[in-house]
Amino acid sequence: MWQLSSAVRHYPWGSRTVIPELLGRPSPAEEPYAELWMGAHPDQPSVLADGRPLDAAISADPDRLLGPAVVERFGPRLPFLMKVLAADRPLSLQAHPTMAQARAGYAAEEAAGVPKDDPARTFKDPWHKPELLLALTTFEALCGFRPVEESLHCLAKLQLPELKPTIAALARGGLQAAIPQLLALSGKRRTHLVEVVAHRAAGFVAAHDPEFINTYRWATTLAEAYPGDPGVVISLMCNHLKLAPGEAVFLPAGNLHAYLSGAGVEVMASSDNVLRGGLTSKHVDLAALIEVLDFSDGKIPVLHPVLGPGGLRYPVPVDDFDLTRVQLDEQAGPLGTRGPQVVLCTEGRAVLAGADGEVVVERGQSAFVPAGVPVTAHGPAVLYRATTNLR
Repeated sequence: MWQLSSAVRHYPWGSRTVIPELLGRPSPAEEPYAELWMGAHPDQPSVLADGRPLDAAISADPDRLLGPAVVERFGPRLPFLMKVLAADRPLSLQAHPTMAQARAGYAAEEAAGVPKDDPARTFKDPWHKPELLLALTTFEALCGFRPVEESLHCLAKLQLPELKPTIAALARGGLQAAIPQLLALSGKRRTHLVEVVAHRAAGFVAAHDPEFINTYRWATTLAEAYPGDPGVVISLMCNHLKLAPGEAVFLPAGNLHAYLSGAGVEVMASSDNVLRGGLTSKHVDLAALIEVLDFSDGKIPVLHPVLGPGGLRYPVPVDDFDLTRVQLDEQAGPLGTRGPQVVLCTEGRAVLAGADGEVVVERGQSAFVPAGVPVTAHGPAVLYRATTNLR
């Protein structure tokens, strides 16, 4: 096992305090710290203590580091990526494909010769990208489509003639009709619609009307950040989710979502396939997005942990990853699993001990443990352990 050196991603929406403080760096930082990546993603793999990138080490000896079962199921690659995500500003509305959609889309763009770094490229790899977000602070997000009846009421309450075509499309043909209608609006009509929606929503917020107040408040905020973006109107039809620390949400393929604010531990299948649907200046592939979106409506369940081996486990319906929160005391206890592990320390100091020696991880540090390696750990510390979910 090895301590990891992991990269920070500096996106404009990131926090200048959360990740710098976790890493023991000056806070507030001079630039936003959006994501801390821990894993073997080829774009920015973590580096082992001996200087090797984790993806290269796995490629050189996949059976030992991943275990034969993981190699057979996923190939010689770590199938998950772990992140700390810290958002001070909203991220884009987005969805991710199923495995079949990712493979088909990737093959088509490869056959067409679309460069992987082309801003208009949609499918960067042939993998799906389900995600789990576990809140470290209060965390707000848009997540999936709210019940259609709620959306109709939320839109109609604004009493705007400009919204009548959207309301009619939603009433007649459901979300499958309303969402493409909004995304296909011409520039001027779209800009005007977003402006009047944001203005009317702000009026309800100012009047302290409690019905849909968080939805309307976020619509005005999003319109300021992304003027003229149809995602502002689409946000009115999305569930508004507010997670308390320790709560989580699982985002399957096709789920339209946007992280709005807060910090969390995120674990996902290791992929870069993101289909954007608004709240962005980046490319929106409307045809691919509509094909990928899951238009089913209803509340998205908040995921609460269950007691599992080693700590509080957040169960997910995919094989690619599994996440457990481990509370260590001063007495050593087992930490091993059958699959490879990435272990992040967020509080205290943990000592991981195995047959080949000890690795110490302090706050903000992480380690990689190969598959099947017997490990004990003691603290006091709080760890988040990502591994695979193969049975």
